[in-house]
Amino acid sequence: MQIQRKTLAQEVADRLIEGITNDEYAIGEKLPTEPELMKIYGVGRSSIREAIKILSIKGILSVQQGVGTFVISKNIQESLEAQMNNAEFDEVYEVRSLLDSKIAARAAMYRSKKELEAIKVYLDLRHQFAESNQALECYQADINFHISIAEACGNALLKEIYKIASKHILKTFESSHNNNTDSFKLSQKIHTDLYECIERKDADQAGRIAQLIVEKVY
Repeated sequence: MQIQRKTLAQEVADRLIEGITNDEYAIGEKLPTEPELMKIYGVGRSSIREAIKILSIKGILSVQQGVGTFVISKNIQESLEAQMNNAEFDEVYEVRSLLDSKIAARAAMYRSKKELEAIKVYLDLRHQFAESNQALECYQADINFHISIAEACGNALLKEIYKIASKHILKTFESSHNNNTDSFKLSQKIHTDLYECIERKDADQAGRIAQLIVEKVY
């Protein structure tokens, strides 16, 4: 997948992870306050809060209201990844189905020109591989198409959850489609419709079409 630009929140999260890995912040230690973190990383309060949310969902930080934020693990993504690894397919699919519509609508509102170009690249690859019956490549292009939409949604936490869920969706493609791309050929038009909604910033319609894709209403 092409490298996508990081949000400030993700950059802060990455730097916090680096500090935790290097024992700058030890397990059990309380992080500096929000104003202190804002000075350390040179970003606003919203970026600090979103970075902390990202690391909380990954099981790295624990936020204790009125007390502070504490380091509880160095094992990146152990919490959410472990739960999804042990989850049934239907549970993982439900997570993705709950997110798709919201993410598509947000992408239509917040996508940049560069992010739109990335979505189009994977839409075209999806079509190309489906038509040439290159199944594994087609499945990956489909996943990358949806991940690139999540990358454009403007919410780092939604994006991270979606990317983890998508890894498991890819596994089901590989096991359930029997190296066949017929359903991907059939659904290419509705995926194109979704792209066009995001292109013209029609958030309501993008959300509706994304839900139809989840429900396989082609």
